[in-house]
Amino acid sequence: MDAKNGGDSTEGQPHSETEHIKAGRLFDYESMDESLPDYNDLISKLRFVPTEGRIWLDTHRVTLVNLSTFGWLKQELIDTIGSREARNLLTRMGYTAGGRDAELARNLPPKTSTAESFMIGPQLRALKGGAFFEPIRIEAKIDGGHFDCEFVVKDSYEVDSHLSAYGLSSTPVCWQHSGYLSGYASGIMGKAILFREVECRAMGAEHCRMIGRPISEMEDADIDIQALQPEEFANIHKRLRHGQTTTKIGNLGGEPPLGRYKNMMVGASPEFAAACHRLQKVAGTPATVLIRGETGTGKEIFFQTLHSISNRADKPFVTVNCAAIPDNLIEAELFGVERGAYTGAVKTRPGRFERANGGTLFLDEIGTLTPPAQIKLLRAIQEGEIERVGGTSTIKIDVRLVAATNAELEDAVEAGDFREDLYYRINVFSINLPPLRNRRDDIPLLMDYFLSKFTEFYEKRITGFTTRAVDALYEYDYPGNIRELENMIEQAVISAEEDSPIDLGDLFGSRQLAATTMMRLDGSGTLHPTANTSKNWGSLEDLLDEIQVGTESLGSLEVGLMRLALERAGGNVSAAARLLQIPRTQIAYRLKKENISG
Repeated sequence: MDAKNGGDSTEGQPHSETEHIKAGRLFDYESMDESLPDYNDLISKLRFVPTEGRIWLDTHRVTLVNLSTFGWLKQELIDTIGSREARNLLTRMGYTAGGRDAELARNLPPKTSTAESFMIGPQLRALKGGAFFEPIRIEAKIDGGHFDCEFVVKDSYEVDSHLSAYGLSSTPVCWQHSGYLSGYASGIMGKAILFREVECRAMGAEHCRMIGRPISEMEDADIDIQALQPEEFANIHKRLRHGQTTTKIGNLGGEPPLGRYKNMMVGASPEFAAACHRLQKVAGTPATVLIRGETGTGKEIFFQTLHSISNRADKPFVTVNCAAIPDNLIEAELFGVERGAYTGAVKTRPGRFERANGGTLFLDEIGTLTPPAQIKLLRAIQEGEIERVGGTSTIKIDVRLVAATNAELEDAVEAGDFREDLYYRINVFSINLPPLRNRRDDIPLLMDYFLSKFTEFYEKRITGFTTRAVDALYEYDYPGNIRELENMIEQAVISAEEDSPIDLGDLFGSRQLAATTMMRLDGSGTLHPTANTSKNWGSLEDLLDEIQVGTESLGSLEVGLMRLALERAGGNVSAAARLLQIPRTQIAYRLKKENISG
C-alpha cells in the first residue's frame, strides 16, 4: 500500500507481533488486564426494557441492528451517493459513536494510566458486536499530548458486509471502525486524533490493522480528514496546518493564508454537520437567511462562511450589531444620512446597505431593531430600495441579507415588539446553531484548534491538558458557548508554565474553581470532582426512609427524585438530567407523562 492510500511505506507493510517485541514496542495487554473493567462490568451497563421498547447502555439509548441490514444500508449509500460520500458519512457516524463512548468511559472508575482508560472503548465496540480490537501498541499520555496507537481488528462486521456485496476491495472498508477509534481517542485525549486503516481483510490481508496519531502528526492525511468534513469549508484548518503561518505578537497586521475560508468552522458532531449541510444548501441562492443560536455559538463565522461560498464571494460583506448602535442612530447607520438631516450631519454618508451593495449584509441581534427601523428594513427587503435619513429619493440596492438572533423572535412577534410581516420576510431559510453543551462531540476538536492557535500566537510551548482539565472541559456547561471555551483556553495558555500541560486552575482561575468544583473520596482514597452538595439534598433521605419502610412505590420515588432534581436545577431539564445522570430525553419523557412542567 502506498503512502497516499495507507500511510508511510513502513506503516503500510505487513509485520508480525514478534517484530514489535524486538523493537520494544509491543503493548503488554495481559499485564494490565486485571485493572480493566472485564466484560461483565460493561455488560452490567446494559439494561433492557422490552415493555417500553428501549435498550440502555449506561445513560445512552441503543438498538440492535442485523448485520444484513447494515450491509444493505452501506450498499444503498455506495450505489446512490458514491463510495466517497458513503465513506465520509459512515466515518462521521462512527466518530459520533466513539465520542459518546468516551463520555461513558470517563464516568467509569479511573484507571492507573491513559492506555488503560483508552482500552475501554475497544471493549465497548466488541461488546456491541463490531469487531475484536487487539492492541499492539498504545503510547498515550494526556498531560503530554502524546498518542501513538496500533490495533489489529479481527472479524470486522464492516468487512463481512462489504465482501458479501462487492467482493474484494482495492481500498480499506472499515470506515465506521476508523471513525469510531478517532472519535473515542479524541474524546479521551482532549485533542484531535486520527485513526487510519493501513491493512484490511477486504483487501486480502489476514486481519485489519489501524494506526492512530494526532492529526497534526499524521502524514498524507487529506483523504482521512475529508471523511470528517461534513462540508469542504468545515475543519479546513486541519489540511492547512503544515503550511499555515499564524499571526503572532509583533506582527499584528498579518493574516493566515487561508484562501477563501478565512474563518475556522470546527466540529464533527451530528448537530454541527446538520448546520453545515443547511449552509451549503442555501449558499448558492439569493435567499434571506436567519441564523439562530445563543450568544457565542459562532453565528458570525457561519455568516462569513456563507458569504465566502456564495456567488457574491468577491463582493463586499458588511456586518452590523444592531444591539450595539443607539436607537436614535440605527436608521442612519443602516440606510445612510443626507447632509443637514439633523444637527451634526455635516456631510452625506452612505449607510451599511449601500456599502454592502452587490454583496452580503449581516444584521446581528436583529430582534433589537426599533419599530421605525423595522418598517424601513421591510421596505428594503420587499422593494430592493432604501431612502437615506433626510433624503427625498430612493436608492436601488442589491443585497443578500443574513440576520441572526439569540432571542425567540416568535415571542417578540406575539408581544408586539417585532413586526410579523418582517419576521416572515427574514425567516425564509433558518439555520439553528446548537449550544456547545449540546454538541460535546466537538469539544476535543475545538480544544485542539484553540490550543494550536494560541500557542502559535503567543509563541509558547504547551504540552497539552491534564486529565482533570480534560474532564472539566467536558463537564462544563459553557453559558458563553464556543466564545467562552476560546477565552478559557487563551487564558490558560497565558497562565500555564512553559513546557507544561494546562491544568484546572489555568482554565477557570482559583475563585471560580472553588465555587464550581467540589471533590469526593472514593473507596481507594482517590479524589474526584463531584457536584456541590447542599443541605437541600437532605430531602432525599426522606425518600430513602420511604424505600426502607415500603410506604412508596418505585415509580413514585422516581417521580419524586425528578421533581427534586428539576427544582435544584431551577427548572432546567438538561441540568436536572445531568444531576440524575440520565439522558435528557428520559427525564423529559417522564416529566411529560406525569404532567410536570420544567
